[in-house]
Parts: sequence; C-alpha cells; structure tokens
Amino acid sequence: MSSLTLATVTLVVPDYDQGIAFYAGALGFDLVEDADLGGGKRWVVVSPSDGANLLLARADNDDQRAAIGNQTGGRVSFFLHTDDFEATYADFAAKGVTFHEQPRHEAYGSVAVFSDPFGNRWDLIQPSSESGKAA
Repeated sequence: MSSLTLATVTLVVPDYDQGIAFYAGALGFDLVEDADLGGGKRWVVVSPSDGANLLLARADNDDQRAAIGNQTGGRVSFFLHTDDFEATYADFAAKGVTFHEQPRHEAYGSVAVFSDPFGNRWDLIQPSSESGKAA
C-alpha cells in the first residue's frame, strides 16, 4: 500500500487574525501561508515545527459559527506533542494559554489540557519513552 500522511486539518475560527495571533503568537506555530482568496476569504495555514498543518477557516454562516470551539462535542480535539513538557507548559502559561488542570503524569506521558481562545480543547503531551507516538 502507498504511504499516506495526514497533511492538513481544518479548524473553524471566528476571525483569521485572531487565529494567527494565538497559534503563531502564543503557541509559536509557523505561519505557513496567508493568501487572499478574494471576497474576504483567506487561505491561512499554520503549523507546529513538526506535524500536520492547521487550515484556519473563518466561519461564514450560522452553522459554522455555532461549531466554533465545539467541533468535537466537548472532547479534546488535538494532541500537541513536545519533547520538553515543563518548558513548553511554562512558556504557554506565560503567554496566557488557559490550562484546565495542573500537569499530570500518566502511563503514556506528561499531559495537561488547555483551550485555545475559541474553546477547542488540546492535550499538551510529552510521551513517555515507552509510549512512543501514542495520542
């Protein structure tokens, strides 16, 4: 079978610039692309240093606006791995990232749940050496 890679995931946000400010500013993601598509639409892609891209799509109707922050029904939406949990946690907290709990240690690694400004829940994880790439 051919090799497959999950390259990009769409995340609906209320505003492109707010999305860029959080993901590129607070989380330190790279702004990969910000192209004007005309008619007020943009193609905005951000990415951590390693992993899939996030396409920030501005909500443009009531159904999309209602889904902002609840695209997975209240569950954690994304799993962001780090190789230095304590430093990343401290950096994010200093930049105003909202954590919902104190860091905890599980069999799969160190973890803390945070939310973006739009309500999407994320796990910040440093996988244990035994768990490898577990979500």
